[in-house]
Amino acid sequence: MSMFSPFNTTAMATETNQETGKLEFFLDVPFPSSREATVALRSLSPDREPRRGGISKQLSVSGSTLSVRWSADEARILRVSVNSFLDHLSLVVETMELFGPPVNL
Repeated sequence: MSMFSPFNTTAMATETNQETGKLEFFLDVPFPSSREATVALRSLSPDREPRRGGISKQLSVSGSTLSVRWSADEARILRVSVNSFLDHLSLVVETMELFGPPVNL
């Protein structure tokens, strides 16, 4: 049984922030435990956006949910960043499933 199902994620439609004029996208990804959510956060956090301007991404964990927030100047940049993140997230989840739940050392 898979620990991650794309049907359990919550994504908010892209919207424009009235104060900044930037496009924003929010994604919540539930994990079986806070430990797995934290492992995913640590695995995905080092991946900084290649562009210095035009987009920002913030990751956080609350309980067993990994939350991601993007803010971008252009829809194209936002789409590329979200797609890249989802590819990396998929790899992290597949790896966690292959090796089993994290163990305390």
